[in-house]
Amino acid sequence: MAKIFEKISDKNHEQVVYCNDPSSGLKAIIAVHNTVLGPALGGCRMYPYKSEEDALVDVLRLSRGMTYKASISNLNLGGGKAVIIGDPNSDKSEVLLRSFGKFVQSLGGKYITAEDVGMTVHDMEFIRMETDHVTGIQRAMGGSGDPSILTALGVFVGMKAALKKRLNIQSLNGLKIGVQGFGKVGYYLCSHLNNEGAEIYGHDINDESLERVKNEFGVNPVSADDLMSMDLDVFSPCAMGAVINPTTIESLKCSVIAGAANNQLEKEDRDSKLLQEKEIMYVPDYVINAGGLMNVANELQGYNKEKAKYQVEGIYYILTRIFDYAANNNISTLEAANLLAERRIQDYIKWNHQ
Repeated sequence: MAKIFEKISDKNHEQVVYCNDPSSGLKAIIAVHNTVLGPALGGCRMYPYKSEEDALVDVLRLSRGMTYKASISNLNLGGGKAVIIGDPNSDKSEVLLRSFGKFVQSLGGKYITAEDVGMTVHDMEFIRMETDHVTGIQRAMGGSGDPSILTALGVFVGMKAALKKRLNIQSLNGLKIGVQGFGKVGYYLCSHLNNEGAEIYGHDINDESLERVKNEFGVNPVSADDLMSMDLDVFSPCAMGAVINPTTIESLKCSVIAGAANNQLEKEDRDSKLLQEKEIMYVPDYVINAGGLMNVANELQGYNKEKAKYQVEGIYYILTRIFDYAANNNISTLEAANLLAERRIQDYIKWNHQ
């Protein structure tokens, strides 16, 4: 128990809720990191974690990232996240999802949930039967639909911002882009890259996903190890996190890392500095993948597709500001993003207490 509170205090979380319902089989954790700027909005992930401790570590990291993501994106929202422990292919059911919805409702709007890994827009409808504090529902029901479409757009414009800063290149035509993971975001990202004439290389543990992007977008399949060591202009991690670490950094031969995956760095301080020393520009993941958050956040005021798209395209300018701040202060891009996100929260606290 002492270790749990130590983990929670380490990243300054406001509240962590353990959700247990034997009748539905629900075992979940909701983490509310910070609500200074507004209610904590963040997706619910369903994943077969090896242990409850692994689930706790994941939800704490993810929820903290949401606080920074909302702040740097100029949204009046805080950061939260939820994880359901279980296999989404075999353990998911209506009663489990509705049970989770009841726990969300019990927080009285402090946490707003949405779709994440292992969850679908359809799942959000079951959760919504028990709580209004859910976003990412189907367009037909007045929601924003699949958030991965605009997440991919944000990654694409963020990639262009990084290439402009790092290599003074405006177009991706003819550039070598390596994509790791072809789930929803990776798939839509490939569409953008292909339309601009990029040469795409990639890997996915799912053969069907790989075959799909190979046939539709001309992706060149390579092994996982080869992808990490190829001469690339951009390496784009779009699967699970912690893929950037001292071992992989040593083998990387790219100018830019710009992908949709959360928590790409195994250890943020260490790995961001190692990348800086190697002159590889790291695009902070919680900034470049903020398109999904911007999309579902629009539901809270009544969804407007054009407004959401406009906000996501603004990721280009948010990142340009971060890159300039990092260069002017001789710090890593991640440190610059964190400082700017923290500054907005602190400025709000000061203004609110005047």
